[in-house]
Amino acid sequence: MCGIAGILQLNNTSQVNQSVLKMMNTLQSHRGPDDDGYHFEAGIGLAHRRLSIIDIAGSHQPLFNETGDVAVVFNGEIYNFAELTTELKARGHIFSTHGDTETIVHAWEEWGVDCVQHFRGMFAFAIWDRNKQQLFLARDRMGIKPLFYSLLPSGELLFGSELKVLTAHPEFDKSLYYQGIEDYFTFGYIPEPRSIYANTYKLNPGHYLLIDKTQPANLQQTQYWDIDFSQAVLTEQQVKAELLERLKEAVDIRMIAEVPLGAFLSGGVDSSAIVALMAQLQQDKAVNTCSIGFDDQQFDESDYASQVANQYQTNHHSGMVDRNDFSLIDKLAALYDEPYADSSAMPTYRVCQLARKHVTVALSGDGGDELFGGYRRYRYQLHEDKMRGFMPQAIRQPLFGTLGKVYPKLDWAPRFLRAKTTFQSLAMNAVSGYCNTMSIMRADARAALFSPKLKQQLAGYQSVEVFKRHADNANTDDPLKLVQYLDMKTYLVGDILTKVDRASMAHSLEVRVPLLDHKYVEWASRIPSSMNISANEGKAAFKQSLESHLPHDILYRKKMGFAVPLASWFRGPLKQTLQQALNSEALADSGLFNQHYIQQLYQQHISGKRDHSSALWTLLMFSQFYRQQLGQ
Repeated sequence: MCGIAGILQLNNTSQVNQSVLKMMNTLQSHRGPDDDGYHFEAGIGLAHRRLSIIDIAGSHQPLFNETGDVAVVFNGEIYNFAELTTELKARGHIFSTHGDTETIVHAWEEWGVDCVQHFRGMFAFAIWDRNKQQLFLARDRMGIKPLFYSLLPSGELLFGSELKVLTAHPEFDKSLYYQGIEDYFTFGYIPEPRSIYANTYKLNPGHYLLIDKTQPANLQQTQYWDIDFSQAVLTEQQVKAELLERLKEAVDIRMIAEVPLGAFLSGGVDSSAIVALMAQLQQDKAVNTCSIGFDDQQFDESDYASQVANQYQTNHHSGMVDRNDFSLIDKLAALYDEPYADSSAMPTYRVCQLARKHVTVALSGDGGDELFGGYRRYRYQLHEDKMRGFMPQAIRQPLFGTLGKVYPKLDWAPRFLRAKTTFQSLAMNAVSGYCNTMSIMRADARAALFSPKLKQQLAGYQSVEVFKRHADNANTDDPLKLVQYLDMKTYLVGDILTKVDRASMAHSLEVRVPLLDHKYVEWASRIPSSMNISANEGKAAFKQSLESHLPHDILYRKKMGFAVPLASWFRGPLKQTLQQALNSEALADSGLFNQHYIQQLYQQHISGKRDHSSALWTLLMFSQFYRQQLGQ
């Protein structure tokens, strides 16, 4: 795994400032501690940091074709590089290395922008073609690897694997993207393709950017792949026969490495499935597994992880997180570079820290819930959708809209009495209702939080537009597949994959994700929804296929997640830290928020009257970002 960076002069061929690019690249040295490399020529500079995984002795980057006029810097893995190498050699291409990076250069020569269609893997790369005067940026289909870019007023295009690479440029524009603040307090992250900065973007998953210096600058992203939920569904016999066999193949190709390899093992269904298949594929030696436990039983899954580790006789490494392990709070803003509010980033950081002591590559089970319908919210969404079908919008909207306004927010009550969000969602259509369900702070809470200045900047914009935009492209009438599509386009890439990439790369650890192999995703998208959620059981087909591989209590126990005790932290050891952040001059001087409402949230939470822990954590992380990244 690696980090890439570059500067392209769009309007001229003047030399790129070498010292600036080298300084930018140094800031991502954690992504690649083994080597660095640079290439400079008229109008462009390319930079690379390397974490050596395959062809350790070779494949130094930037890497060139035979004639030296095509160069690539690459972050990721191309799992089918051996087959592609054979094909490209048969077409006359000459290889000088034994790794996957050189495959990209020759694939570009052979197929141009269509080269991405031939790659199976996780990747973000930049190709410079001197003869064509073209820069080609591409990102993998699922968004496992990140890529940011920004256009400076001077006409320089910056790109890099992390935002900190771009913000280090002395001319970087730190003007805020105000709609991103609305998105952040809705989702807890800023969805692709935007960032917190007005003139800085993320390359969308399954997209590329082609900049031709012989033509007027065009920074329009082009989509080359999408998840298609409209294809004919698989039969029950096909699902039973192929679900695990196809996944085993996706696992198998991700076990190629010249460095120590292992897996995360949380004790949940997805990571346990990956470990089970790895153990079956690697029978000559024990699989390395890593897990993190909590000294608070409410959040601890370590016993389940140990159960799977014992079943498959893995070389198991476990660590324990203290219930008051909140020392990473100051690091998170520097790690994620923009507001990011998933508190499970802390235990994820710790498990990556543990894993790196034993392996350089780890396989994870990320993506299983999105792929097979595992989230509890999916079942709620289907129930709500049935109710929408029974009652016309003209009746639903005023009835449930009123109930949603007057019904109290009963955080302390049993779940079946906490109906405020459900009432709000039932007053909406399916897409708006799901956005309401997913929101950290609902629209009414955001309206109370934001200042008049921020509302003026938003000019009526609401985050539901993100979901509406993706829903227009979902190409399915199936209510479950619709929300799976929405999650794969937003939550999976913006939250889950972002969390794992930054936490793992902070420790120079490569994480591979078999469940998000694009060929497997294409196949699994055809599983009937009735097989994914059956008898109110999520991931039903997946769990059934694993019954002969994993214990019943691993497969069918209540889902726990990777959470931390925020509510008690804020009423105890983190109370002063939270109070200082919320009362900081930086937050007040920003003019973005209603300080009276913030204090109301704080007092209600501290008193135990309400549980505002998610909203308060989101505010705390924004305050940390604002102070660290903007120097406020």
